[in-house]
Amino acid sequence: MLRSLKQLYGDQLGALDGEIGHVKDLYFDDKNWGVRYVVADTGSWLPGRQVLISPHSFSRLGQAEKILRVDLTRKQIEDAPSIESHLPVSRQYEVEYHKYYGWPCYWQGDGLWGMSDFPLLELPPKPSTDPSGPQPERADAHLCSTRAVNGYHIKASDGTAGHVCDFMMDAQSWAICQLIIKTGHRFSGKEVRIPTSKVERISYEESTVFVSWTMEAVEQNLANSI
Repeated sequence: MLRSLKQLYGDQLGALDGEIGHVKDLYFDDKNWGVRYVVADTGSWLPGRQVLISPHSFSRLGQAEKILRVDLTRKQIEDAPSIESHLPVSRQYEVEYHKYYGWPCYWQGDGLWGMSDFPLLELPPKPSTDPSGPQPERADAHLCSTRAVNGYHIKASDGTAGHVCDFMMDAQSWAICQLIIKTGHRFSGKEVRIPTSKVERISYEESTVFVSWTMEAVEQNLANSI
């Protein structure tokens, strides 16, 4: 089942012992297109703190649910390693974060989530890998804000095709499968789905997502518009 990320913004977040705020943003890995963290706006509960919640802590992500349940207590979240700044999130912080909760590191292993293709629903007694051990990837994380990328231009191989207006995510794996783009006046303002497998790169300096499709291929996919 695919979920619109735009529709998740503002949804309430509930811990095991009470509410913790609402969804402010989602951070994704622009290499593997996995949503790595939900960014929680905690309001007056933890003012001034940016709270990241891993998909490992969500037991389900139902289409009709407006309260997203987190399998953590408020005390666990409050005592987690604090991060005060916005992106970029350092790999050092992620190591401390995953060590605190006892979750395997998504950057260690061949699966989308490290040793698995799906977030773990039950925590292992100990981390399955040593977060401080040798890293097969670069030292820094490569996370992006979905809110920041929303509105980026879509550059096809032969022209500008529109701009990003939403993301579609697999509710089980938390993998972003498609970009929803608004094509603008050229195609009567239609919305088109572009598979993330067609994305070549994201340029943050140019606020542009480069895709391998041609303008003709975008136009042909209007039949699959939403």
